[in-house]
Amino acid sequence: MATKTLIDRIKESLAKQGLKPRSNEARMWLRAKTGALNPTKGNLMRDRQRLKEKSMIGRMYFYFYDPKTKDTLPYYDKFPLVIPIERYPDGFLGLNLHYISPKQRVLLLDKLSTLLTDDNYDEKTRLRISYDYLARASKMYQAKPCIKRYLYSHIQSRFLEITADEWDIAVMLPVESFAKAKKNKVWSESEDKF
Repeated sequence: MATKTLIDRIKESLAKQGLKPRSNEARMWLRAKTGALNPTKGNLMRDRQRLKEKSMIGRMYFYFYDPKTKDTLPYYDKFPLVIPIERYPDGFLGLNLHYISPKQRVLLLDKLSTLLTDDNYDEKTRLRISYDYLARASKMYQAKPCIKRYLYSHIQSRFLEITADEWDIAVMLPVESFAKAKKNKVWSESEDKF
């Protein structure tokens, strides 16, 4: 029998509590329990089988990253949770959800749900999203501090795709890894940009 992944264990815990995924009750339970489940960046990357080499616009990914300009940045996330929104020959532009608090991540995901390709929340579901859309959509204000540029040459791992049925879980996991600043400072400065 295959070993269960961290996210599989969280899904089972939700089911045992009688909570429906993507519900407010499930999100509140996740917020309270994710720390106790002891998620780490290492076991997330090690647990999963669905590793991808290329990012896809409108999907969600974890990976390890070492920015080219890290010496000039006030802070940066070494383990981003990103939804790519625009591709370039040397990298991509993406929404790194770790730059906002878990509560704001959930609110942004709810707003982004109007851009889903379908209502199945499975491995085929993605967002129809672009930088141009986000720049024009005033209701997506939480996205502004999350927009970051990533270079393929500075990605230090394979991509771990998070399928749509796991997005709510992924945004609640306390695995952000900021260098040069604590997460509360990053979140506070991000909220100042709303």
